[in-house]
Amino acid sequence: MDSIKAISVFDGRYRRYTKELNEIFSEYGLIKHRVFVEIQWLKFLFEELGFETVSKEEIRQIDTIVSNFNADAAVQIKDIEKETNHDVKAVEYFIKDKLTEMGMAHLKEWVHFACTSDDINNTSYALIVKEGRGKLVGNLTLVIEKIESYAKEYKGVPMMSRTHGQPATPTTAGKELVNFAWRLRIELTNLKLLYVHAKMNGASGNFNAHHFVFPETNWIEASEKFISQYLGLTPILYTTQINPNNYLSEILHNLIRIASTIIDLDRDMWGYISLGYFKQKTIPGEVGSSTMPHKVNPIDFENSEGNMGMAIPIMEHLAVKLLNSRFQRDLTDSTVLRNLGAVWGYLLIGLNSTIKGLSKIAINKEALENDLKANPELLAEAIQTAMRIFKEENPYEKLKNLTRGRRISADDISQFVDDLEKVPEELKQRMKKLTVDRYTGLAEKLVDHYFSKI
Repeated sequence: MDSIKAISVFDGRYRRYTKELNEIFSEYGLIKHRVFVEIQWLKFLFEELGFETVSKEEIRQIDTIVSNFNADAAVQIKDIEKETNHDVKAVEYFIKDKLTEMGMAHLKEWVHFACTSDDINNTSYALIVKEGRGKLVGNLTLVIEKIESYAKEYKGVPMMSRTHGQPATPTTAGKELVNFAWRLRIELTNLKLLYVHAKMNGASGNFNAHHFVFPETNWIEASEKFISQYLGLTPILYTTQINPNNYLSEILHNLIRIASTIIDLDRDMWGYISLGYFKQKTIPGEVGSSTMPHKVNPIDFENSEGNMGMAIPIMEHLAVKLLNSRFQRDLTDSTVLRNLGAVWGYLLIGLNSTIKGLSKIAINKEALENDLKANPELLAEAIQTAMRIFKEENPYEKLKNLTRGRRISADDISQFVDDLEKVPEELKQRMKKLTVDRYTGLAEKLVDHYFSKI
């Protein structure tokens, strides 16, 4: 009943696709990551900087604050926040209370040492984005692998191209799928390689308080070591109070390209299904139309297109807005960042829908063959190109007069070839033997070339 009353599609209709994000992008997920960062920073002060002598057993106990963290603990923090009216300060007080309960009250003032709230927030969001990226990588990989499996299977299946929606030079079904696989693999590689930056440098990015109380400590090196070794992120040093979010903008722009490419795939598959080039497998009990029982609608590709379309404008806004903050700090980023879960939600719904759509298709060779046979004029490109080589007069214009805007037959082409004056007889015979289904160039070899490279 909680699901059926949900306002958001992520918690309602599409929860099965997005529930894996609950631990990462929810309010609970953000609080949990904040606690983790605070504890890691506390340990770093003791283990690496030696500001307090702490035993291994005490460190083990401190770690339990993270390992034992659960939804009840998050609720406790939210209750503290009702008094503090500050979410990060509530986390600090929660940890201090836990240390006191463990008999380590003498350590509690080290919690949140020299930190501004964004030292905790930007690192938490960076960890969230890094973890969330792994979810997208996995699902996008499944899409690519499904496309590639069809590309191999259909690499030699001739298909009429459609440029501007009109019959055009033939290709193969496998080659057209490889085009999408290549585009998505490029973006997947970029997504994996992009840095996730985090900063830990105080209220205006200059280690002011840190340096004042411990001037002998190399805080620049310490910050880099903490971020890289204790958090597994890439350090950034040159900031105001907040992370400038260039890394996040880069990731979001990468995801925009992925989403747009998926939309392109969805629309092409929708079109090929409408042309009959691909059939959709029927599922017992499934209804295609509420009134037309014969229909099997391409709803999965439509669903994917719609959700990717929802993700893109949110990502576009985030990618631009998060680069802007007045002077050293304003809070406009805080409320905007909370929508990252929506971005990931729409992307996961879209990717899962595309996977579902791809799993239900099968090539319809008969429809492909019929279209090829019905359009022998597609050979005009090959013939007029050969005519140019042997200096036949007005080759393009002659073929245009023969073929443009009307249907012709194989006999029409044969007669046209016989009437050529300068083309050698051997080439004429090749022209007359050429059929549309064999005029696919190097399409098959391009598919093989793709797989040899990946």
